[in-house]
Amino acid sequence: MRPVVVIGAGPQGLAAAAHLIERGLEPLVLEAGDGPAASVADWGHVRLFSGWSELVDGAAQRLLEPTGWKAPTAAADGTQYPTGSEWIESYLAPLAQELGERVRYGSRVVGVARKGRDLSVDAGRDSEPLVVQLRRGDGAEARVEASAVIDASGTWTTPNPAGAEGLPALGETAARETGVVATRIPNADEAQSLAGKHIVVVGNGHSAATAITALADVAKREPETHVSWVLRRGTVGNTFGGGAADELPERGALGQRAGRAVRHGDVEMVTAFRTERIELVDGRAALTAEDGRTLEPADQVYVLTGFRPDLTFLTEVRLDLDLRLQAPAKVATEVDPNEHSCGSVRATGAADLAHPESNFYIVGAKSYGRAPTFLALTGYEQVRSVVAEIAGDREAAARVDLVLPDTGVCGGAGDFDAPAGSQLSGACCAPAPAQPQSVELGLSPAAR
Repeated sequence: MRPVVVIGAGPQGLAAAAHLIERGLEPLVLEAGDGPAASVADWGHVRLFSGWSELVDGAAQRLLEPTGWKAPTAAADGTQYPTGSEWIESYLAPLAQELGERVRYGSRVVGVARKGRDLSVDAGRDSEPLVVQLRRGDGAEARVEASAVIDASGTWTTPNPAGAEGLPALGETAARETGVVATRIPNADEAQSLAGKHIVVVGNGHSAATAITALADVAKREPETHVSWVLRRGTVGNTFGGGAADELPERGALGQRAGRAVRHGDVEMVTAFRTERIELVDGRAALTAEDGRTLEPADQVYVLTGFRPDLTFLTEVRLDLDLRLQAPAKVATEVDPNEHSCGSVRATGAADLAHPESNFYIVGAKSYGRAPTFLALTGYEQVRSVVAEIAGDREAAARVDLVLPDTGVCGGAGDFDAPAGSQLSGACCAPAPAQPQSVELGLSPAAR
């Protein structure tokens, strides 16, 4: 029997494997990293704003409990919100260990195709298995025939650039090679090492706000530290989130801290700054906007502008993707930040995640394409439904077992070009400050 190949041993990939086992199907999880949840490990110092009850998949829990494992209820700091490292240590690593040899590390997927058929061939396509080509850590290549493929590879390894057009700003690639420009969230030690220096954070989402948190704490203790928070948009808009209206309390608290901090003056906020060029000046990075404004050279720049899906290994698979978000077309209508407004996002299942290529599915953060704010709960519901569909249980696949929490945030890019000082039209969004403001954020969870 051919296995169901799962790409990625992150939270959704491991959960998919647990669901497949529960359905009597054999999973094979291919992970490019050296251990489970390698991407999560990269931001292991960051605290999540999803609590433990929202971070453990049901089938995974049922697989683990007979081993004596107990679902965590509290993080090391006494709250229910773990760091990425705690998520791995207390749940994802034990799950991967229980899956055993079904998880293969150091196995990077470099291609998916239909056996004996390139993208253009129709004849006999659906009667052939899918083929997954992989490259191992030692450079050796191999192929695996699969009855179905679930791509849960995420988006962490393909961050968006600082350039406003989606392309790297001029000079950005070279600046990244020096380390002066980075796409990671700094930990406390790294943030402290920047005391007395100028740091720029580019980005509008939760990751950017989390970086600002650590850096603003340093600026408060070391007043000579200069932190600039750069937004592309002309208004602050929903940068501060939904506040008390957010049904994930810690996500809302992140925005509330930001809103209060605007009045404190520890971080300079720069709006309507669309980065066109990053120039290295004596080992520092100077950002220049399309309108000619140039920031004071920075000792460190953190570009935290979101992520995009890696589609390079899916060129021989027939996909139905939204042209703007690069997400499955039916999912894109639910998460499009150009149109989405206040309220909850509908849970998505197998019918939304299917593609013209039969038995191929994209799940997890990658299923949102370039859209932000993906939740673990969303992915767990996706893999439950997808595995039910693969197993032939159409009723379970069509069922929705999840209602996602309200963000309390107005989305949309209608005010993308609005001048600084203008007010957003959405009732749940706060007006922008009339002048550039300063931002200082207390310690808060991150988006992932």
